Amino acid sequence: MKAGSTTVRAFAALLLLAVLWGYNWVVMKHALDYAGAFQFGAMRTFYGAVCLFALLVLMRKPLKPREVPTLIWLGILQTCGFTGLIIWALVEGGAGKTAVLTYTMPFWVMVLAWPLLGEKIRGMQWLAVLFSVMGLLFILDPLHLGSDLFSMFLAILGGVFWAISVIVAKKLHQRVPDLDLMSLTAWQMLFGSLPLVVVAFIVPAPPIDWSINFIGAVLFNAVLCNALAWLLWLYALQHLPAGIASMTSLLAPVIGVLAAWLQLGEDPSRGEIIGMLLIGVALLIISLHSMRRKEEVDPAMGQD
Repeated sequence: MKAGSTTVRAFAALLLLAVLWGYNWVVMKHALDYAGAFQFGAMRTFYGAVCLFALLVLMRKPLKPREVPTLIWLGILQTCGFTGLIIWALVEGGAGKTAVLTYTMPFWVMVLAWPLLGEKIRGMQWLAVLFSVMGLLFILDPLHLGSDLFSMFLAILGGVFWAISVIVAKKLHQRVPDLDLMSLTAWQMLFGSLPLVVVAFIVPAPPIDWSINFIGAVLFNAVLCNALAWLLWLYALQHLPAGIASMTSLLAPVIGVLAAWLQLGEDPSRGEIIGMLLIGVALLIISLHSMRRKEEVDPAMGQD
């Protein structure tokens, strides 16, 4: 009974996480009405890092950083590169499409893991590649390139940066398996936020409108989508198989598309809907394949 209730709470944590991360695409899009892209990106990441360090203190976790050179690279890729690209993409295009294209990250991990980790694409993974490429073609629509082409390129590039950071983190975990995940996240976020802070002061932008809406967007990102989100993710990973956790997190771009449609009036075309569905199927195949591989390594994984 206790194990069952723990599993239910873990799924509830994942669902709340998906809602937070999914709806945040609309929140970020609204925030850009009150501040420049790099100003908001700098605040989102720097204050997010501050919240994570506060959690480290409250939870009495180690504060001293380890593997600093790798953490700096992670910060440049995952925080500075990824955050800067997706917020720039939101300035140029819609929230829903940006969310879907950014979440192609698992596809890019699979593709890049071949040359960088020696993990060849096999079996059903090729089907995921086919669905992903078809989905991207439907969304990009090369025969009718629109004004949001640059936004789509930025979103895809954001997914690539995210994927490279996943591979760097994977190599780091293999080399230092006892590295605390929350400490790693806090330090890489701090290191990655500093270049964004510098860029925010250099790039010209209108004065920040410190309205209640903008302050709420910054707090939503820093407190809920960073500090609370990482607690929810770590709790879920403790009680659920990683494959199932990753699959459930794919609800985030779905929620992002629906929220952008309902609240921002972003009505996707038929081709974009087909492309999003194809990418969703591809990500589902990748998640199922990842889960099956983990179960083959450890048949007891995920049992309470």
